[in-house]
Amino acid sequence: MNTFIVMYDIADSKRLRYVHKTMKGFGDAIQYSVFRCVLSPRNYQILLGRIRPLIKKDEDSVMIINLGPYDGTWKDRIKLLGKKKKIEPEDKVFIF
Repeated sequence: MNTFIVMYDIADSKRLRYVHKTMKGFGDAIQYSVFRCVLSPRNYQILLGRIRPLIKKDEDSVMIINLGPYDGTWKDRIKLLGKKKKIEPEDKVFIF
């Protein structure tokens, strides 16, 4: 399993709600449109399969960054300035 950061910019408010609701099933919201997800290769493909139909490629954007193995070292690759949001414990895993 790897840790991913998923960020999105959705032009339409209805699509934005659908994407946000979908992302809540895959990871922890760090900010409203930014999620940290711990995903197996299979769940990564499921995430892509659920997000792709929700967005319009000419209006919306989704960025997925692979931070590598789920071993806690992802924290060393992220710099957060300002107010920190509590992220759920490391043992939180989503299985579909």
